[in-house]
Amino acid sequence: MNIDAIQNGIVLDHITAGRGMKLYDLLGLEKLNCSVAIIKNVNSKKQGKKDIIKIDEEIPINLDVIGYVDPGVIVNIIRDGQLVEKRSIEMPETLTNVIFCRNPRCITSVEQELDHVFKLTDRVNKVYRCLYCETKAP
Repeated sequence: MNIDAIQNGIVLDHITAGRGMKLYDLLGLEKLNCSVAIIKNVNSKKQGKKDIIKIDEEIPINLDVIGYVDPGVIVNIIRDGQLVEKRSIEMPETLTNVIFCRNPRCITSVEQELDHVFKLTDRVNKVYRCLYCETKAP
């Protein structure tokens, strides 16, 4: 299989196998007008299998979404066919409007303009809780 190299854009690498589509959805990549390649189950020496997403345009990416879905992803910025920046993504301490509280009694269910804010409460088990009602994130 051949996937062309990109000249200017972003490569999300070392995505845990099977999480590429979730990232694609949460990042809203279907709305882009450029080429986006999702490569699933690529052989990896470190991980065994991994997913990769190539975006053929340099766009703003919500790093909190990536850190929530799959901490450890490497974000590579490509300009003029060269790697210019490489970032390892970690779990964010807070998430704002990335996920939504499912508690029907939470104030965010009543106050439509209120941001949905979740705080990281357990890094080991990847647990986020609503800032307002402490409901565990889905």
